[in-house]
Amino acid sequence: MPAKPAANILDTPEGQRLAGSEAQDWREWGPYLSERQWGTVREDYSRDGDAWRYFPHEHARSRAYRWGEDGLAGFSDKAQHWCLGLGLWNERDPILKERLFGLNNSEGNHGEDVKELYFYVDGVPSHAYMRMLYKYPQAEFPYTDLVRENARRGLAETEYEILDTGVFDDNRYFDVTVEYAKHTADDIFMRVTVHNRADQPARLHVLPHLWARNTWSWIADGEKPSLSLDGHQVLARHPLLADRQATAWGEADCEWLFCENQSNFPKLDGVPAQGPFKDGINDFIVDGVTDAVRHDSGTKVAAHFVLTFDPGQTRSVFLRFAPQGSPQINARTLFEQRRAEADGFYAALQTEIKDADARNVQRQALAGLLWSKQLYYFDVNQWLDGDPAQPAPPPERMHIRNTHWRHLSNFDIVSMPDTWEYPWYASWDLGFQAVAFALIDPGFAKHQLLLLVKDRFMHPNGQLPAYEWRFDDANPPVHAWACWRVYQQDKALTGAGDMDFLERIFHKLLLNFSWWVNRKDAEGRNLFQGGFLGLDNIALFDRSATLPPGYQLDQADGTAWVAAYALDLMRIALELAKRNSVYVDIAVKFFEHFLYIAGAINKIDSDAEGLWDEQDQFFYDVLHRPDGVNEPLRLRSIVGLMPLFAVQVLEQHEHEGLPGLRERLLGFMRHRPDLASLVSRWTEPGEGNRMLLALLRGERTKDLLKRMLDEGEFLSPFGIRSLSKAFAEQPFGIRINGDSLCAHYEPAESESRLYGGNSNWRGSVWMPINYMLIESLREFHRYYDQNFSVEYPTGSGFLASLEEVADSLSQRLTKLFLRDEEGNRPSMAGYAQLQADPASRDLVLFHEYFHGETGRGLGASHQTGWTALVALLLQP
Repeated sequence: MPAKPAANILDTPEGQRLAGSEAQDWREWGPYLSERQWGTVREDYSRDGDAWRYFPHEHARSRAYRWGEDGLAGFSDKAQHWCLGLGLWNERDPILKERLFGLNNSEGNHGEDVKELYFYVDGVPSHAYMRMLYKYPQAEFPYTDLVRENARRGLAETEYEILDTGVFDDNRYFDVTVEYAKHTADDIFMRVTVHNRADQPARLHVLPHLWARNTWSWIADGEKPSLSLDGHQVLARHPLLADRQATAWGEADCEWLFCENQSNFPKLDGVPAQGPFKDGINDFIVDGVTDAVRHDSGTKVAAHFVLTFDPGQTRSVFLRFAPQGSPQINARTLFEQRRAEADGFYAALQTEIKDADARNVQRQALAGLLWSKQLYYFDVNQWLDGDPAQPAPPPERMHIRNTHWRHLSNFDIVSMPDTWEYPWYASWDLGFQAVAFALIDPGFAKHQLLLLVKDRFMHPNGQLPAYEWRFDDANPPVHAWACWRVYQQDKALTGAGDMDFLERIFHKLLLNFSWWVNRKDAEGRNLFQGGFLGLDNIALFDRSATLPPGYQLDQADGTAWVAAYALDLMRIALELAKRNSVYVDIAVKFFEHFLYIAGAINKIDSDAEGLWDEQDQFFYDVLHRPDGVNEPLRLRSIVGLMPLFAVQVLEQHEHEGLPGLRERLLGFMRHRPDLASLVSRWTEPGEGNRMLLALLRGERTKDLLKRMLDEGEFLSPFGIRSLSKAFAEQPFGIRINGDSLCAHYEPAESESRLYGGNSNWRGSVWMPINYMLIESLREFHRYYDQNFSVEYPTGSGFLASLEEVADSLSQRLTKLFLRDEEGNRPSMAGYAQLQADPASRDLVLFHEYFHGETGRGLGASHQTGWTALVALLLQP
């Protein structure tokens, strides 16, 4: 069931902006600038497909981007015609701080990792107010130390983080708060507030930046925008937009510095060219190269302030970017007003959350979602063939990736999993993100789900794009589930279900479901195989790779995902049938398809092998060997728990008015009594009668939950582990094609390099999987009510209903982020210095996954995508 919304958020000033006739105008400007454009597939024109090496951080300040822009605390219009960002220099660094630094996939001992301290603190869906915090050292930034030490460390050691370097010791750093406030939909104010946290005087160069995305270098005779000094302000002219003006002021004098957003070819390639170039402001500030900038015009400009600070002092500077001729207003008053409106919006949302710390965590989780929107621009056809005004790409690229996705042409604002480590969408991430977004902005959530089924995204064969490194990978099919959840939340908030949205997306999902059935169950056995399903890091081998000849793998999770998909499509069809009865036929079709899958996974169908292992009372993948032996892979992981996801209660009173539905269901089950045995209470008529559709009946459900709720196996203090702890001392292994394969429980990063980069984990806790397990338990409880109880935890002697188990698991997950009795947040254990600091103790990061024993945050540190689901768990 969806989290209970606070309907009166629509009555706040922010709610009125979202619902009003100018809603799209207010969304035109936002935090749409990526934190990292370098090292992405889009910018990779190499022969070998090594995107990190082709466009490293070292080149980012000097080379113009083709497909987007990045910047520190950035803001832009939807098309990135104009971009705002921040530059900083502490007079010690070798480069201007214009973007976040981190390690590439081969530099980190556990993969790519951002090595900075920054926090998304606040924001509202219209982006009328946004705030983030960046912590900038006063000592030289330890670029070299971070690279060298992480390269030295092995897989058994933790990552070397910026706090470990000592540059933040004794609070020798600046807290840099960046806020944006809109006076009108296109009148943008930026405020940079710097606080000297040290007990010594300090100096800092603060440079709010404004620039035009380079659109002119890729075509012949491309028309350039212009920025030119006009008295004390800058006139901004763009061939596609009305004229605008930039003004800057603050607690120091302002000097305007101009350059061109153009690659520095002499530096990069040794090719003569006329500057100033993209790195001109950097070279002028850091190296004193006087002719690296101009003082009158360009396509990139910075307002240069030099601020001096006493110990503990705070100072501010402002930049305004507005339509030409905009009236003067009081900027400080505007920021106070917009921040008060943000407070009012969240006060309305959080009326039922009594704990102040829980309100703080939820607000930051949602702020992270809002800050993680970005313009995603990628035309694969153009990328493969190259641009008219540029050299042709190497022909070897045609054999590396995405050559079968020439139809994909994206130019949209998309929710990113993490704007540094994952600055590209992933299809199943986006589903979870949309469900979290629906709590505050169901309109944007629906827009995101519709994007992936558009012709510019969806493959003609019906496949949804996975992610830019390999669009043809197979992410778990959560899209229908997400659509239904967003529909429910929108309906609860507005009082009316958006049937048009549901119908539009349903027809495209039919194509996608057909792709899954045709491509992942080629033999028609209703057991699914092949492909990356988001979890093969806990497997013995890479399930995305081709198996040796003669081998085949039936996947418990893949089969469960498709079974759940069938139920989700049935549920949507039944809802649509309330408006158009023709959808009854389609709903029954998915009802039947689900039962065929349920029969196969449980070996009801005599032709099926089944994936339930009676010996261990668990679901396992089954490996088919060339000699005809079918071997269950008895590695107990969440792969075997996922059949719990495929559950739905059919309430008679919800669908009793649909013509022919009951007759069609009864007719099928009389025809297939073997499969009918999987449907609980289908023969009992009467008012309020309900049916349970699930891959597990009562006893098997209890058997599986006995494993899941065992603290010696899956049950962690912070949720459900991804691999049973039973394999900590006794790893599981097999031999395949002459090779020995082994896996054992590791609560944090894996010591295996099998999957490369930070894709290695065996045992940690994942928010989205736990969220779906909790939701599934609640659905089972809706059927069984108090008539079904399990021992929780296993071996404790305490019996609990499934609703009580779900509530407890939810509490285990939320306590990852909430302060404990000692005032510490388990997820922030890697940031002890900040947790001990009263000024920083309320800052929260939302990591990709979590240590299976301690709850320490792991992986991407700003995974404000699916981990933002905690916002729903905190909502009563």
